[in-house]
This record gives sequence, C-alpha cells and structure tokens, in this order.
Amino acid sequence: MKRSFILFGIAAAVAVVAPIGIAQEKAAKAKKTATAKTKEVVYMSAENATYKETQPGVSMAVAWGDPEKGAHGTFTKFVPGFDAKTHTHTNDVWLVVLKGAYLYRDEAGEKRVGPGEFIRIPGGHKHWSGGDPTEGALFYQEGSGKFDLIEAK
Repeated sequence: MKRSFILFGIAAAVAVVAPIGIAQEKAAKAKKTATAKTKEVVYMSAENATYKETQPGVSMAVAWGDPEKGAHGTFTKFVPGFDAKTHTHTNDVWLVVLKGAYLYRDEAGEKRVGPGEFIRIPGGHKHWSGGDPTEGALFYQEGSGKFDLIEAK
C-alpha cells in the first residue's frame, strides 16, 4: 500500500513537472530564434522594394518584422495629398523621410518633415498626418509594436 502511494506520488510529480520543462524548452528555443533573427543583416532598397497597398493612398514594403503582429521596419509611401485624418497609434512610431514630405500636425503646431528629417510619434499621441500635395511622401518607418491607426473622435 505504501509502495502504491509512493509510485502514485512520483507519477503525479512527473505529470506536473514534465509540461513545465517542455514549456520552458519551447520558450528558450523561441527566444533563441528571435535573437538569431535580430542579428541578421538586413538590406533593402526603397527603390526596388515590393510595396503593398495597406489602405487607399498608403503602401508599405516590409524591411523587417511584421507590422500586423509586432515590432517592424517598413518603407512607406503616401500618395500626393494623402490625408490620414486625426488619429493615434497604440505604439511608438519613428520615421525618416526619404522623398517628398510627411506633413504632421498636433496641438503644438505643424511640421513639414522633409528628406533627411526625423520625427518620433509616441504611442497614444493624437495627431494628423498626410503627404505633400504635389510629391506625396516616401519614408522609412519603425514601430515598437503592431502598427495601427486609431481614428480620433
């Protein structure tokens, strides 16, 4: 009888501990895979990138990551006169303009972000943005998490 309890106890312990070990091993492999991916050299030309329209007037070419799931870097184009309306993003967005101009406005005023210029927009910050009326905009953009555009009310 004592022997049955001991065997039952050992079996129960194995049943509890084994899934934890498997989960830890999977997490370690996922972390190692993610780390390996971030250490790869990434090269992409905005001129030769493959763009996909994400909404009317906006197209993106993903350089790294996945803007639909998490942190990412993209080349983004606004057609001339594009109007994103007043909105926020859940996550921080950083961008550097390559061609044309990214037009930006918030409660502090307006900015025309031109080639070679940088702007950081914190997540949750209400703003308006758009493309230059004649040239539109081409910019490299990075996001700290999934990309979204939440229209302001």
